Amino acid sequence: MNINQKEEKSIGWNFDNTYASLSEKFYTKQDLNPVVSPSLVVLNNDLAESLGLNIKALNSLEGIAVLAGNIAPKGALPITQAYSGHQFGYFTMLGDGRALLLGEHITPGGNRFDIQLKGSGRTPFSRGGDGRAALGPMLREYIISEAMDGLGIPTTRSLAVVSTGEKIIRDTVLPGAILTRVAQSHIRFGTFQYISKYGSEEDLKELADYTIKRHFPSIENEKYKYILFLKEVIKRQAKLVAKWQVVGFIHGVMNTDNMLISGETIDYGPCAFMDTYDPETVFSSIDTYGRYAYGNQPTIAVWNLSRFAETLLPLIDDDIDEALKIANKAIADFSQIYDKLWKNGMRKKLGMLKEESEDESIIVELLSIMKKYKSDFTNTFRALTLGDLCEDDLFLSDEFKLWKEKWDSRLNKEEKSKEDILHLMKENNPAVIPRNHRVEEALDAAVTRGDYGVMDQLLKVLANPYEYSIQQKEYTTLPPKSNKPYRTFCGT
Repeated sequence: MNINQKEEKSIGWNFDNTYASLSEKFYTKQDLNPVVSPSLVVLNNDLAESLGLNIKALNSLEGIAVLAGNIAPKGALPITQAYSGHQFGYFTMLGDGRALLLGEHITPGGNRFDIQLKGSGRTPFSRGGDGRAALGPMLREYIISEAMDGLGIPTTRSLAVVSTGEKIIRDTVLPGAILTRVAQSHIRFGTFQYISKYGSEEDLKELADYTIKRHFPSIENEKYKYILFLKEVIKRQAKLVAKWQVVGFIHGVMNTDNMLISGETIDYGPCAFMDTYDPETVFSSIDTYGRYAYGNQPTIAVWNLSRFAETLLPLIDDDIDEALKIANKAIADFSQIYDKLWKNGMRKKLGMLKEESEDESIIVELLSIMKKYKSDFTNTFRALTLGDLCEDDLFLSDEFKLWKEKWDSRLNKEEKSKEDILHLMKENNPAVIPRNHRVEEALDAAVTRGDYGVMDQLLKVLANPYEYSIQQKEYTTLPPKSNKPYRTFCGT
């Protein structure tokens, strides 16, 4: 069933389906799985406007029906995408087990975005699951993905969450929901792994050429475009992970199927932001051995990129040994690219624009002291920004006092005024992050009491994390002390 032309025009959908023009080996056409009684829970008005969509029309019965997967908008061609992935190091056949790609929406400005429904029902890739999602995890993804966007980190976005009126069974009976996810594309490292494992070299070339045209058009006509493709993906991943690290974000499940070629963050299940600074911090309930701990994320990025590079070897050079040599050289560049980006990010957090020989030691020494005194990552840098060195064990320590002398001496080498340095630090040290206890508080109010006011206020605060407003201050408080570590779950 399609929306009629008048209704479609009022909403503003403008679908194209270039991914569905590829060989059907890459996807499966999918019928809709209508839900009983859809109701709009939250709509991202700012994102809707940027996509050229009519907010009032999205709130209509027809608009909600699209967001619930009950009807397909004009021009959409619903499909589920095939992909594989290394999950905690082990290769697995996967695919969209609970998601539906409606198509690619073209904005009035000519930008292309995937519109995907998450929690839309059973697919050929569901592997025995029901293909549905619970309200809590979908709201969690909405909150965190929008917080990431506010922080300036490349991310998939959340357009809406719709409750389905259905109950789903996990450990308990939970209210069902569907999230509308917006991304530059959903092409994953695992998409290439899937076609490398189960397709032909011709299929692999088709996928690579399509992805280059969509995401890296400047290299489309280059002679050695496939190695340039690998290098561009390496750059984007280095940039992404460096941004994660400088704000204390822990993805939690850096499987190759959760790494997008576009360089956007995807999958907000076991993720969380670090409170106490410790490189070994893990939040995911399923990460038993700390594979995806905060301090391991750059190393895991290299591991994942290596798996992606392996899929491109037949395209890089006919001589597999030569191809491997070329790919390994490209992968080896990740560390240098990442280190530079990370150091630049950390310099800015400390008000340093120029590059000086002592910078790295100043950064590393501060982090070492923070770890020793179990200091909060975000609030430590916030305090340094504001000059609010309160009665804290860290700031009272002799180690910190010696470090601060070095830092003050280093800042004297800057050619900027104190006001400029303060501005730089405020631009790079968020006053607020989505604190785990605040997120849980918002989810509890929404799911158990139907009170979305707590979440709405949290989202307003997180929309401008570098604002340093009075309203943000109460959101800087730390969670109550607990003997149990905070744990997150994948939400499946």
